Amino acid sequence: MVRIDDETWTDYGKLCAEEGTSRADDMRRHVHARVTAWRKTEGIEPKKRRVVKIPRRKPESD
Repeated sequence: MVRIDDETWTDYGKLCAEEGTSRADDMRRHVHARVTAWRKTEGIEPKKRRVVKIPRRKPESD
């Protein structure tokens, strides 16, 4: 839980709306960026991205 006063929280919502994002998405991106930078300075391997391959359908023949 994060405690932020009502006035700051409201203004943060306005700022995010102007930037076309949500408060939750903005905080998530901020946290990911900070953790990625920390991992890099600590020499920790970056988390591997999960790749999901979707099989392509063969085109239907006429």
